[in-house]
Amino acid sequence: MYNLKPLSLSSIQSPSPLFMFYPIFPKTLVRYCFFNTSCHSTTKNGVKEVSTNKYSVIAKTPNEYSVGEEFSSELYNYSIQNSCKVGNVDEAMSLLGNMEAVGFRPNLVSYGSLIEALGSVGRTLEADALFQELVSFGLKPKLRLYNVLLRGFLKKGLLGLAVRVLALIDELGMCKNQETYEILLDYYVSAGRLDDTWSIINEMKREGYRLNSFVYSKVIGLYRDNGMWKKALGIVEEIREMGLSLDKQIYNSIIDTFGKYGELVEALQVFETMQKEGIKPDIATWNSLIRWHFKAGDVTKALELFTAMQEQGFYPDPKIFFTVISRLGEQGKWDVIKKNFENMKYKGHEKVGAIYAILVDIYGQYGRFNDADECISALKLKGLQPSANIFCILANAYAQQGLCEQTLKVLQLMDAEGIEPNLIMLNVLINAFGTAGRHMEALSIYHHIKESGISPDLITYSTLMKAFIRARKYDKVPEIYEEMESSGCTPDRKARQMLKTAVMLLEQKHCTY
Repeated sequence: MYNLKPLSLSSIQSPSPLFMFYPIFPKTLVRYCFFNTSCHSTTKNGVKEVSTNKYSVIAKTPNEYSVGEEFSSELYNYSIQNSCKVGNVDEAMSLLGNMEAVGFRPNLVSYGSLIEALGSVGRTLEADALFQELVSFGLKPKLRLYNVLLRGFLKKGLLGLAVRVLALIDELGMCKNQETYEILLDYYVSAGRLDDTWSIINEMKREGYRLNSFVYSKVIGLYRDNGMWKKALGIVEEIREMGLSLDKQIYNSIIDTFGKYGELVEALQVFETMQKEGIKPDIATWNSLIRWHFKAGDVTKALELFTAMQEQGFYPDPKIFFTVISRLGEQGKWDVIKKNFENMKYKGHEKVGAIYAILVDIYGQYGRFNDADECISALKLKGLQPSANIFCILANAYAQQGLCEQTLKVLQLMDAEGIEPNLIMLNVLINAFGTAGRHMEALSIYHHIKESGISPDLITYSTLMKAFIRARKYDKVPEIYEEMESSGCTPDRKARQMLKTAVMLLEQKHCTY
């Protein structure tokens, strides 16, 4: 659709490619370095360290488990499963490499543990390679593992690979279960794919699946995001008429719907009602109330809720930090920002407080954490191992300030940690370039997303539209909008408003001439 020539990623920042997505991940890469001749290893205190230029994997030697006893296939399987259970994925992969090197092969349970563990930390393509391997050995995975792959692919935005999993399920004569449908529903709603969402709901009804609170909460969210908040609340009456009780998911959806449309008094009333009915709010409930009160400009109430959340014993969610910091910073309330930090330390939340301090520095542009490397090092010194969520929070903080190179560096550091960049991170990068007025780089990221087999979502298109509006390239906005619709994404109220703005400005421009 575009006549603009996409830029190569290497021209944006780094001479080496950052984003490496493969339709089918090469099996020779799955073990990091177990079949790589460039690997070298050293032994320190009985622990073998296997290294490449990109990864460092710690592998325990058999003697650590049982001195003088042969490391059998059963012990390997047990150790792999145990490592996965405690979340030590690198150790599990290392044990797998050692196991295969001596001629053993993992059993189905070990394969399942590895695939689930890799999927849980976002290493989806490695999980896929292991899945293909176990199938090639004649093992027959259950539907649960297909669901693990499906969830992982959709979380990355790899809709094409997800469709491949669904086709395989059908070919094998397996039936989708409740979990399968909920995974699809969650993705379609978050991606803004309205038609696909209703298609899944109708299929669930045909197959005799009962629409539970999860499904209804997604329907409420769907109406909310498409500007039909009264219709969303009408779903609540429908639920009551069916004799179903409102649970936490439903209440959270209602609160978020009221909050998004500025009906904060009603949101707080629902908040009180759920507690009276014995339903304890979770972190999502608190985050929603805090976010929408800040957005409405009611800083006092937002901070009151932020304090109450901690007093209720909830660990502060770093996702809400940037909202707190940016809103207070805009009003010059740096003393309140500092007080919040001191309160978190007092309550024993030192690790999450470290993230808060770094975000304050990035927003205030004080210079201490101008380099993403220093941010990650500081977090590790506090004993906090960066996760995909933390990387995304840091990238978003840099992106909001238009610091493109540092946003890109966060993604590079994430890649170096073995965490595959996902659609959320790539959307953040589009936003960073758009905020900095570099719409051509934003466009090149969009092209890269498509070339990598990732399906852009509603946020991708909306963020790209915003980048072109900022660059005053209004004529391209309708093209992006049209491509959004043709891809299956349903434009929300925000996207429709941006289109309207761009068309109006184009008309004004033509009238001027």
